[in-house]
Amino acid sequence: MFNFDFHNPTRIFFGKDRLDSIDQVVPADATVLITYGGGSAVKSGLIDKVKIVLGNRKVYEFGGIEPNPRYETLMKAVEIVRSENIDFLIAVGGGSVIDGTKFITLASSYKGDGRDLLKYGFTPITSEVVGTVVPIGTVLTLPATGSEMNSGAVISYEHGKFPVMSPLTFPKFSTLDPTITFTLPKIQVANGIIDTFVHTTEQYLTYPVDARLQDRMAEGILQTLIEIGETTVNEPENYDARANLVWCATLALNGIIATGVPVDWSVHMLGHELTALFGIDHGQTLAIVLPPMLEVRREQKRAKLLQYAERVWKIEDGSDEEKITLAIQKTREFFENLGVKTRFSEYGVEADQIPVVIEQLKAHGMTALSETQDLTLDISQQILERAL
Repeated sequence: MFNFDFHNPTRIFFGKDRLDSIDQVVPADATVLITYGGGSAVKSGLIDKVKIVLGNRKVYEFGGIEPNPRYETLMKAVEIVRSENIDFLIAVGGGSVIDGTKFITLASSYKGDGRDLLKYGFTPITSEVVGTVVPIGTVLTLPATGSEMNSGAVISYEHGKFPVMSPLTFPKFSTLDPTITFTLPKIQVANGIIDTFVHTTEQYLTYPVDARLQDRMAEGILQTLIEIGETTVNEPENYDARANLVWCATLALNGIIATGVPVDWSVHMLGHELTALFGIDHGQTLAIVLPPMLEVRREQKRAKLLQYAERVWKIEDGSDEEKITLAIQKTREFFENLGVKTRFSEYGVEADQIPVVIEQLKAHGMTALSETQDLTLDISQQILERAL
């Protein structure tokens, strides 16, 4: 097991009817900006409920944050934070709204061009860069990204998606009420399950370092998703199934299963380019890329793939190669049984468009991916070609 530092300051309010908890953690004299997405939070009455909890605090609203939050939109919210002296941000939405709100707080206190913050990649942005930031809290409406309990965000600008990381953007609190997610469309729930699943595999399907607890926590998340995935898609008001999904999504990317182990974000990096270029949902891009990624990288990931086959999918018969092949097949079938297509051709992307993806990877510096930085553009092309 590798050396590691672990710190996660986010307070979680989990379960039914937890909105009132917000009153405990937002200062009574705060001027609050509520951020949200396309309007469903308004139509459902959720924004009004949050405002009722906030009571006499001065409250502003900013809506319209896109499913892949765009820099230009977020900078409009930055203007409000600055002009109205906002001192607390509450993101009401899924990962995109939360990600966008993290960027808003960083850009609001940054003295330079906000686009500079997109250049840091996975290098954490510190207080030396941006100074003191406005604290944020979240009301989660879509379980998927884990953004409600981590310090990362992904921001869209021009034809790219840019990771933005900062220890300053851990939410002070996150309210996780599974009942709020009951009205989500099936495809959004399925995408969220796949995002959670792949967050977990990217921290698990690497190479062994004898991190037994982290392995078993990751395997527990994957097994739970397999058990409840179809149920929570088809029975949206099954509270127990949805509660398990919500907590899996949070734990998959709050840092705990990444401690002391190698991680590989190649599937996400390729997936981001597919969303930026073709507008395919993030979860769908992951479903397209993960199976061929595991096929192409099966030798590099051999030991963990075999462990995945035996422990997660309970595959006991056959040779090691047959077990690995069946585990990859079952992974694809799991995604498809959730109602998500797993081939480029099913989204209208043809072979002659793959070079465009490779050029974008090159332009964004994604030329040495994987847990061992040996995944070249040629290998990325092999993976994408297998996804046709």
